[in-house]
Amino acid sequence: VQLQASGGGLVQPGGSLRFSCVVSGFILDMNAIGWFRQAPGKEREGITCVSPKDGQVSYVDSMKGRFTISVDNAKQTVYLQMNNLKPEDTAIYYCAADRAICSDWLLNHGMRYWGKGTLVTVSS
Repeated sequence: VQLQASGGGLVQPGGSLRFSCVVSGFILDMNAIGWFRQAPGKEREGITCVSPKDGQVSYVDSMKGRFTISVDNAKQTVYLQMNNLKPEDTAIYYCAADRAICSDWLLNHGMRYWGKGTLVTVSS
């Protein structure tokens, strides 16, 4: 499976962005597709994941409220809507997938398949 993320860029504080992750290969082969990020000088952290099969979602507690994940199986695409962005959201964002079930454990430990990252800069 290959993952192609897009949607990064420069945004002002308080603004919004929506990422897209196109999955090459059969999306329903995966039980979890999710988003991670790595800020400058920090370790990678999980944000959220979704199961393409039943729509189950999981969010890291600190990411709840401003981030929303969704999936369109017909388009083989997973989206991440980010609202009220803050300078501390500046990071490289990655799309990832795994055959394991979408869970807090996966978000804490990472997934098997990774796409290239897309940079988000939140600055005025």
